[in-house]
Amino acid sequence: MFKKILIANRGEIAVRIIRACNEMGIQTVAVYSEVDKEALHTQMADEAICIGPAKSKDSYLNMQNILSATVLTGAEAIHPGYGFLSENSKFAQMCEECNIKYIGPNSQNIDNMGNKLKAREIMIKAGVPVVPGSDGEIASETDALESAEKIGYPVMIKASAGGGGRGIRVVSKVEDLASAFNTAKTEAETNFGDGTMYMEKFIEEPRHIEFQILADEHGNVIHLNERDCSIQRRNQKVIEEAPGAGMTQELRKQMGEVAIKAAKSINYKNAGTIEFLLDKYGKYYFMEMNTRIQVEHPITEMITGIDLVKAQIIIAAGQVLPYKQDDIKIIGHAIECRINAENPNKNFMPCPGVIKSLHIPGGYGVRVDSAAYQGYKIPPTYDSMIGKLIVHGKDRDEAICKMRRALGEFIIEGVDTNIDFQFKIVNNKGFIKGKFDTGFISKEFKNI
Repeated sequence: MFKKILIANRGEIAVRIIRACNEMGIQTVAVYSEVDKEALHTQMADEAICIGPAKSKDSYLNMQNILSATVLTGAEAIHPGYGFLSENSKFAQMCEECNIKYIGPNSQNIDNMGNKLKAREIMIKAGVPVVPGSDGEIASETDALESAEKIGYPVMIKASAGGGGRGIRVVSKVEDLASAFNTAKTEAETNFGDGTMYMEKFIEEPRHIEFQILADEHGNVIHLNERDCSIQRRNQKVIEEAPGAGMTQELRKQMGEVAIKAAKSINYKNAGTIEFLLDKYGKYYFMEMNTRIQVEHPITEMITGIDLVKAQIIIAAGQVLPYKQDDIKIIGHAIECRINAENPNKNFMPCPGVIKSLHIPGGYGVRVDSAAYQGYKIPPTYDSMIGKLIVHGKDRDEAICKMRRALGEFIIEGVDTNIDFQFKIVNNKGFIKGKFDTGFISKEFKNI
């Protein structure tokens, strides 16, 4: 087992990883940008080292500085968390070349799945169902028009190197295609440095269902059942739950087996997520694979009793996964609300600033993963998510009631948050009945 791990991240996920390491008797090294000097993760770790100025490219994306910090502190492994360098195959490869264990899949896995066009081709060869789409890259407006004609409207233009909802446009009619293609391509080039685009049939009224995978270095691969991530705004997840509302045991078994098949097809190692679109007729299609720990991993932990971060570390250390598929049971129901410093009434504009007062909800079955504290200054430089509120109940109804209660107790003063907006969602009749899809927020909250 590792003696010391460096966490190449910040915020709540850095705190989450430090806690897991502490429980395992592993020393931790936090890295931070100049603006994050007083951040919680720097105070909780055994050591903390500055890796550059506030801008991500100069700090949390600075591979050389992070690797230098790892060598300087004598850490044997790096946990990338999510975001930043967590799905950067070059960084994983550099770790491999420096004999530093990267707590995640190898660089080839990341490279294959990070390019969504390549991932699509791999899954087709593996016999995994994918959304009908273009035969390779869409290089021009002409290509886009021809592909859309073959596929049939509505279509979805997607960035091959995309993520976080960027570089995606849904087009319902031919008149809008050229503009949507060029806008998405420019967005992809700006955000990912890669304007490679492809096209898929737009699945109407789908649910976003993802399966958590764990795979060790000894050929063992299991899934930990599904999460429903359909409550989204502009392709960004807002609320997640596990298990999925309305999922049958038969469908769960089928999709779980396909998820394992997908992971095995690339000889995957460590934690990962196979993401599907599930249409209203019960047909499911591979969408993408996330080769990292997910923001919403706590809800899977709550219904399985398995610490996913510890599992990642165990796998990276070369140990045999201590679970078999038959060991994985669903215990109750869990829901997660992402708590962001933003103003829903101002087009969800981020709201950096000082947290003047903070009251964290508690009680049986309530968990808060956050790096916020009273007096903490939320910087304007990074993502607006400041925490995650997770609840666990004996069933979905109890989990919803518990989430309402916990949201009502959650008080953050000094900055605007989306807590009231989350409260409206969990009180919505459609949400309560489990009658929703990825278009739920745009349909139910048209004025926001």
